[in-house]
Amino acid sequence: MIPFDYQPRTRIVFGPEKIDSLGELAGELGARRALVVSDPGIVQAGHAQRGLDALAKAGIEAHLFDGVEENPTTDDVEAGAVLAKRYEPELIVGLGGGSSMDCAKGINFIYSNGGRMHDYWGVGKATREMLPMIAVPTTAGTGSETQSFALISDAKTHVKMACGDKKAAFRIAVLDPALTVSQPARVTALTGIDAIAHALETYVTKVRNPVSLAFSREAWLLLGENFGRVLEEPTNLDARSGMQLGACFAGLAIENSMLGATHALANPLTTTYSIVHGQAIGLMLPHVIRFNGAEYGNWYRDLLEGTGGANGFPDPASGVEGLAHFVAGLVRAAGLPTRLSECGVEAQKLPQLAAEAAKQWTGSFNPRRVGEAELLALYESAM
Repeated sequence: MIPFDYQPRTRIVFGPEKIDSLGELAGELGARRALVVSDPGIVQAGHAQRGLDALAKAGIEAHLFDGVEENPTTDDVEAGAVLAKRYEPELIVGLGGGSSMDCAKGINFIYSNGGRMHDYWGVGKATREMLPMIAVPTTAGTGSETQSFALISDAKTHVKMACGDKKAAFRIAVLDPALTVSQPARVTALTGIDAIAHALETYVTKVRNPVSLAFSREAWLLLGENFGRVLEEPTNLDARSGMQLGACFAGLAIENSMLGATHALANPLTTTYSIVHGQAIGLMLPHVIRFNGAEYGNWYRDLLEGTGGANGFPDPASGVEGLAHFVAGLVRAAGLPTRLSECGVEAQKLPQLAAEAAKQWTGSFNPRRVGEAELLALYESAM
């Protein structure tokens, strides 16, 4: 058995319409003033107002910061921190997708510890306790609600900074699958592919352990079975529930075993070509599965044995190639491109992308070593 150190930091409250309990939960944390961090799309959908109303009903003074971009930047975080200093909240609520939740963490870093976001790039850089936070995810993708990392892009260089600290974990995650029904089809597709990648990557990292494997397996079962269903039946609440729980469990797997080469390859595509994260993940994941499967195929086969080929999962006998083909099929079913060339990526830029991918922290957890040469070959296979 592999040694591990697992301490749950986030209480998970799951069920339709659970957003209405936000005020009660905030009160349990002793808060009387809250900053709600969201984005314009969530505001337009009415979800932010429901959160504000729930807080107000519990007698909690709440203020909204809705300046979050799709990939939160240092500028977004600094603007939110200015608002936090004005209202002096006792609680921060991240209400929205991964961007809103990560921005909420970023604001908390600066408000509670001072400095700028760059000071927290890495692990364990916060020296003071941080405000309690509640996450209310409206997508089923990043699993940020159960992670202690915030991904924040430098507003000038566009480099993504992973800022992690156990103090930055949400105290409570409110999983209300009814909130995810309003997602546009493209958002459902992009976030769903990202969550599936989280389940598959965490299952084979160098630092995987019994805790992470349990979450990875359950996430894979929930996501693999329900992704196609939410694409075909967007209002199917059971399928939406499965996706949201699966994304949450995959986030718990990340917290315990990190990610791998797929995410290392995806980040430069977003930085250089503005390819949306979930799309970049979908482009690279099947190729990384094949690459890792050359040495760790038995791990992938074990995962397939757990599904037994039922409910649309690949036949375990198809092995690594069957899994890669299955994932590529999900990407196509979501209406997303499967080749880099379809996204405007130029062959002459691949060495530059590989050099950037080699600097990504997540690549160091990949089961097979990935240097520039290996990453370049993976990009070339995806062209």
